[in-house]
Amino acid sequence: MKAIHVGLLGLGTVGSGVVKIIEDHQDKLMHQVGCPVKVKKVLVKNIDKERQVHIDEDILTTNVDDVIKNPDIDVVIEVMGGVEETRKHIIEALQAKKHVVTANKDLMAVYGTELISLATEKGCDLFYEASVAGGIPILRSLVDGLASDNITKMMGIVNGTTNFILTKMSKFGSAYDDVLKEAQELGYAEADPTSDVEGLDAARKMAILARLGFSMHVDLEDVKAKGISSVTDDDISYSKRLGYTMKLIGIAQKENGKIEVAVEPTLLPESHPLAAVNDEYNAVYVYGEAVGETMFYGPGAGSLPTATSVVSDLVAVMKNMGLDVNGRSAIAPQFDKQLKSPEHIYAQHFLRISAKDQVGAFANITSLFSERGVSFEKILQLPIKNSNLADIVIVTHKAAQSDFEEILQLLNDLEVVEEVKSTYRVEGNGLI
Repeated sequence: MKAIHVGLLGLGTVGSGVVKIIEDHQDKLMHQVGCPVKVKKVLVKNIDKERQVHIDEDILTTNVDDVIKNPDIDVVIEVMGGVEETRKHIIEALQAKKHVVTANKDLMAVYGTELISLATEKGCDLFYEASVAGGIPILRSLVDGLASDNITKMMGIVNGTTNFILTKMSKFGSAYDDVLKEAQELGYAEADPTSDVEGLDAARKMAILARLGFSMHVDLEDVKAKGISSVTDDDISYSKRLGYTMKLIGIAQKENGKIEVAVEPTLLPESHPLAAVNDEYNAVYVYGEAVGETMFYGPGAGSLPTATSVVSDLVAVMKNMGLDVNGRSAIAPQFDKQLKSPEHIYAQHFLRISAKDQVGAFANITSLFSERGVSFEKILQLPIKNSNLADIVIVTHKAAQSDFEEILQLLNDLEVVEEVKSTYRVEGNGLI
């Protein structure tokens, strides 16, 4: 095979890692695909900017057409971020019969179905392994390694920023605002951390995972998202007292052909494998009917881990070029989308209620649950110092989401309840 020429859109943290791996691992790539790999052009905003990696200045360009319309370039690697402008560039690249590798979770969560269809139509590959969980090969594992199995549930930590924050809050009792500031200083969190801490980043990744794992078209708006900005040190302290660790967990599960996809702070038993995933690391737990339970663990971000996934996709493209099978890897969803209604979503729940510390208060509260058939697994009641109130902490058995939401409304109207301070999902040791 002749040399494969690559064009990059972007030369930031991940783009620099891609260039470094291509240069440093040239012998490995030659062995894998039987030809050299050369970076032909790289789109940047400022040619004179100091780079993290050495690259000849004549390779750099500020004109996107030098990459996507360059007849010598075989594969376009998109690591510039953004959605609308980037979508336009990728569409143009595919129409020009360029294969595309992207690390852009935002783009693939919103426009993935459209872009994959276009790639198939044009006979091009479009791979996006690095869009979920950085250096963990989770997408390829779902599509290839577990292709023969029926995936029924996936749950995982897919955002390193929130995992770093919750780890610090749990280990050291630090306040949320203090840990967020530390995460920003260390570069784990953006100056505007909204996408991470409100669960939006994780929701995009779960939409992609659910789409592949369940072979069903899943839109971003199908993912229920709740972030960690309202989590307090008291919530974490009470959960630890009851034997739980709090993580921001993405959950996608399928039952009788219907699915639920959500991202929310979740309490896990301390013995659960995901409870031991700390700091900026990611992990995805997958349950298949045949294989049982498997877990994929590793760095969820960073220059070289993410670039490793990008270059692995590049290798897959080049192998397909050698076999002349580009554009044939995408498989249309097998199933029509069916979402679970609140009446069919069952989970355990943690509640922390501030109630009047008086005779009959607890009985009034528990009656609301018993009337709707919701029982308790754990109960903790502690007086609040210097007040006539008590904290009541409850962990329910599994209950329908519709019943639980109705109970929350009634609790807020109850005279003995001062405030429902917090509610969180609880997952057991088993996935089902």
